[in-house]
Amino acid sequence: MTRLSICAALAAALFLGGCQSEPIRNFQADFMGLFGASKGGPALAAGMRQYEDGNYADAAKQLQAAIHQGLTSANRVKAHKHLAFIHCVSERTAACREEFRKALAIDPAMELAAAEAGHPTWGPVFRAVKTGR
Repeated sequence: MTRLSICAALAAALFLGGCQSEPIRNFQADFMGLFGASKGGPALAAGMRQYEDGNYADAAKQLQAAIHQGLTSANRVKAHKHLAFIHCVSERTAACREEFRKALAIDPAMELAAAEAGHPTWGPVFRAVKTGR
C-alpha cells in the first residue's frame, strides 16, 4: 500500500467514523486491523476456523483466549456472538443468552445477519436478549 493510499484510507475512516452502517463499521475494523492487530487476533482466527469446521469445544477455548488476550471492540462482539452460537447449539441457553448480552453491551446496535437471525436455535434467544425479555 502506498503512502498516499494509506493516507486516503485513514482520511476515509476518520471521515466515516460517525456513520453507523454495517459496511462502514466492517471497513473501519478491517482498516484498524491493518495498523494495529490486537494480541488476540491469532486466537480469534483459529477459533473461527475451528467454529467453521464444527469443532465447537476447541473453538470456544480459542474464542475465550482471544477475548482474554485482547481484541478490538468489533472482534470482541464477533467472539461473543460465536460463543453464543456454540452455547445455543449445545443446549446451554443461559450461557448463550449471557454471551449475547456481552456482545450487546459492547455494541448495542448489533444485529445478526439475515441467515443468523433466522436460525431456529439462537435466533429467538438473540431476539429475546435484544428486546430485554
